[in-house]
Amino acid sequence: MSWNPALDPDIPVGDAVDAIETVVVARARDLGGFEVRRALPAVQRQMVGPFIFFDQMGPAEFLTGQGIDVRPHPHIGLATVTYLLKGKLHHRDSLGTDRWIEPGAVNLMTAGIGITHSERTDGELREKPHAMLGLQSWMALPVEREDDPAAFHHTPRGDLPELEGEGKHLRLILGHGWGERAPVPLASETLYADATLAPGAVLPLPDDHEDRGVYVLTGEVTVAGQSFEAGRMLVFRPGDRIAVKAGASGARLIVLGGATMEGSRHIWWNFVASSKERIEAAKEAWRAGDWAHGRFRLPPGDDAEFIPAPEK
Repeated sequence: MSWNPALDPDIPVGDAVDAIETVVVARARDLGGFEVRRALPAVQRQMVGPFIFFDQMGPAEFLTGQGIDVRPHPHIGLATVTYLLKGKLHHRDSLGTDRWIEPGAVNLMTAGIGITHSERTDGELREKPHAMLGLQSWMALPVEREDDPAAFHHTPRGDLPELEGEGKHLRLILGHGWGERAPVPLASETLYADATLAPGAVLPLPDDHEDRGVYVLTGEVTVAGQSFEAGRMLVFRPGDRIAVKAGASGARLIVLGGATMEGSRHIWWNFVASSKERIEAAKEAWRAGDWAHGRFRLPPGDDAEFIPAPEK
């Protein structure tokens, strides 16, 4: 989920191979009965392009009456991207957005100076068993955009470019690649795509992005003679011509990258910023709890509770 209860500083990183700069093994974490696999940030790699946080949510199966309840919590200095492959998620935020997120659509929430939101599987959805599988990532904002007003943009699945042929099906989630561009407003150059490969199919990666990586969602892939199974994120050297080949059972990949940021970012809880001072100011504002006049508001329709800031 976009709530980040604890960043793990010990995510293991494998040995580099010729065409690969870094291999990150996503570490599983249990968020109250709901498992996520976290690939970013890692020990040797804080970001891939603007992407500073990358979680695979699930797969999870919920019984009747069960579900996800991420209470209202704040963000600054980033944009969250929620992309579901299975299931539904109820998003509410302090802008007044009230939307069900469904598979294949793109939901981009830009925090900027500050936003509060919640994510739940509630209402009729809990009246029967349901499943969840998705991705949630954060993109750091450029320094000049960190204080922008908050915004939320929903792009339906049908509005996203899709390419198919030679055993490959690709949906462009954000940014540009393979001669296409997704109609989603962005703060910086970005590459984000969902690719399904038949057994033995080969996907060349765009070479016009400074940073590029691939997360293996299912199956297995081969790059430069090395094989990598699901749960691995491969980060490639800038400028190299790279092609990813699916294994005998095929593969589903998430391709990510884009322009690098001007420098590293500070992360504390759900806050991302270019300076510690910005983080401290956001801490004080959330802890003050002045929902009527302060920096943060609670989402209309979901304002009866919130997640307190950590003590440290």
